[in-house]
Amino acid sequence: MPLTPQARALLDMAYRAGAPRFHELSVAQARHSFEKLLFVFRPEAPPVASVTEVPMARADGSALLGRLYRPLSAQADEMLPLLLYFHGGGWCVGDVNSYDVLCRELANLSACAVLSVDYRLAPEHPFPAAVNDARLALDWAEDNAALLGIDAARIALGGDSAGGNLSIVAALARREAGRALPRFLLLVYPSTEIVSARPSRGRYAEGYFLDRTMLDWFFERYLPDGNTEDWRASPMRAESLAGLPPMLLVTAEYDPLGDDCLAFAERARAEGVEVAHLPVAGMVHGFLPLGKTFPEANETVRAVAAALRAALRG
Repeated sequence: MPLTPQARALLDMAYRAGAPRFHELSVAQARHSFEKLLFVFRPEAPPVASVTEVPMARADGSALLGRLYRPLSAQADEMLPLLLYFHGGGWCVGDVNSYDVLCRELANLSACAVLSVDYRLAPEHPFPAAVNDARLALDWAEDNAALLGIDAARIALGGDSAGGNLSIVAALARREAGRALPRFLLLVYPSTEIVSARPSRGRYAEGYFLDRTMLDWFFERYLPDGNTEDWRASPMRAESLAGLPPMLLVTAEYDPLGDDCLAFAERARAEGVEVAHLPVAGMVHGFLPLGKTFPEANETVRAVAAALRAALRG
């Protein structure tokens, strides 16, 4: 279907005459621009039962920070399933504050706890810092389940864009280490490989928000040493996808990463992974947190929360 009127309006604003292009911004400007976008176009924040800041100790003495949301329906002593959520932003922008509303919505609608992870960003912390933080967050949550009030046997990983990438990679790393895998993967238009020549990369290379120059801006900062073929950056390059948990894959119609996502899903299915696909028509990459503007975002949040609830509470 055509771009929705709301998507068209967003693109007109992003590409208006005289507006700086994303790839022309400094890192600080890009982060401010991304944060402003989410704060302006996200819905009102719904109440939840509790919000707790969670420090997770690294081996070097520093702390990986997270924010734990317990749903409004939760009893005080209830051991809840957990979604570990990794935000989008090309591994370079975005943070827990920007995704506060989305994580509240996911917690309430799924009746699961959500731990939003403030992983380190490039270029200050290039690859594989974010990957290491994603792995640490999963290990730490499992080891500290009682402290968090969650059930270590019912953990899912999820995220959008770069966060979806980190979810896949953390699950693959768990499999490689011979440790218990998460129960479910919630993947919203994830980055599955850095270098790709599939048709959607060219079809939506210009004028659809996540354009070619923006992708290059992210990749150059996240991967200054190359590493594009490392499976921890491009999970499609993993030797095998077999054994991954069941997953829900959400795609946007006008997304340069769309064909990469579909190829990943096709390969995962061929290797025995249970994959459900939710295509969202008329949408561009990045729509999920923008529910104030996109009705489709709200519908998608409800759908993914229902899938999460079924996977962890069913």
